[in-house]
Amino acid sequence: MGMSGNGAGPRRALVRDGASHALLDDVAKQIIEQLQEDGRRPYASIGKAVGLSEAAVRQRVQRLLDAGVMQIVAVTDPLQLGFPRQAMIGLRVSGDLEQVADRLAEFHEVDYVVITAGSFDLLCEVVCRDDDHLLEILKRLRTVEGVLSTEAFVYLKLRKQTYSWGTA
Repeated sequence: MGMSGNGAGPRRALVRDGASHALLDDVAKQIIEQLQEDGRRPYASIGKAVGLSEAAVRQRVQRLLDAGVMQIVAVTDPLQLGFPRQAMIGLRVSGDLEQVADRLAEFHEVDYVVITAGSFDLLCEVVCRDDDHLLEILKRLRTVEGVLSTEAFVYLKLRKQTYSWGTA
């Protein structure tokens, strides 16, 4: 689950689902692994690690970015940015799921939205200042056309979050 945003923090390369597998040869996977360790790693260093020139790495990275296989973002810690409360919200929805998901994605407090199978139609992760802010967000989510009900799962402690998957 993403906690990416606009603040200070380590930069990581995130691999996106639905990626074009034609671009993901062994060298591309090694480049992605290098960027997942440090999204600011110089192309020359990556080139040495994977056996390519700096220019070749730059070209490969650009192709991966252009194809939507990955993106390079700053990963922030919401707690240090004044958003110590996080929650996953399960939503039951009627109508067009993608349309409702798009509306939820417009909320600046929502950093993750997925269409799911199971007891919820959608899941969205929110970051908030406090419980009052969470309540405000829940009220606003419930006003979105098509949202039938919500259930909040408040995070008490984060035990694992990784961005190193996707290349194995």
